[in-house]
Parts: sequence; structure tokens; C-alpha cells
Amino acid sequence: MFNIGDKIVYPMHGAGVIESIEEREILGEKRRYYVLRMPIGEMRVMIPITNVNNMGLRRVIDEDGVTRVLHILQEKDSPMSTNWNRRYRANMEKIKSGNIYELAEVVRNLSLRDKEKGLSTGEKKMLDNARQILISELVLAKDSKEDNIKHLLEDYLA
Repeated sequence: MFNIGDKIVYPMHGAGVIESIEEREILGEKRRYYVLRMPIGEMRVMIPITNVNNMGLRRVIDEDGVTRVLHILQEKDSPMSTNWNRRYRANMEKIKSGNIYELAEVVRNLSLRDKEKGLSTGEKKMLDNARQILISELVLAKDSKEDNIKHLLEDYLA
């Protein structure tokens, strides 16, 4: 169970801060929800507390985790399938896992591939989404601003 003020990650959406815990009636059913404020876009997301274990919610990484992510971004890319469909599915599984280290691999590999060969429209969109999720967590983990983290990523991926 998380508390108000906790920094957590909601896979496929990114990291946010629990702003409140509210009870709402939706479709005739009363449920308790975490109200998550996302640092990018100032979006608010409501997550049913009963579904927390199935959704892969986790706490934002610490400073050691940030160091590991930045190290992953600098590594040589791991082998990827040359088949677009297989590569897309493998990357999507990594993003959905909620594991930031796998997410960092996706960002690194697609960024390198984009520089070398270019990406299809679907993979460009995937890269943009993965970058946003990664940035949102790093913003909270480093207590920094979005622009600073974007520049940091650019430096590490250069």
C-alpha cells in the first residue's frame, strides 16, 4: 500500500506523486483510488487501489537506480531482431513490464537504430512514449525539471 506523497511508477503511463486517496462511485460501484499527479503535462490519473497488485505499480528508483539507468543508456545496444514485428513486440513487452532498466534498453536501442537506419512510424511513436515514461521517472528520482532530464538523456545517448 502506498501513501499520499509517495512517488510511484504506473507502467505505460510513467511516474507520478500520489496526491490523494479518494473514494468514488463509478458505474454504481464505490471504490478507493490513488490520485496520481504526473510531473509531465500535469495530468492526473486515478488508479483503483484494488488493482494495484495487478498493475505493476512500484516506487520510483533511488540514486543508485538512476546511475544504473544512465549506465545502460551508454552501453552498446543489445541484439535486436531485424524483423520489425518481432522487434516491436519485444520492445512493447519491455515497456509494459514496468522495469525501468528494460525501458532504458528500449530507449537506447531505438535511439541508436534511429541514428543508424531510421525508424518506422510505429517505432518512432514507441520511442517517444518510452522516452516520456523514462523522463517522468528520472524527473522524480532526481528531483529535477523535465528540460534538464531531456538534456541529460541527449548527452548520454549521444
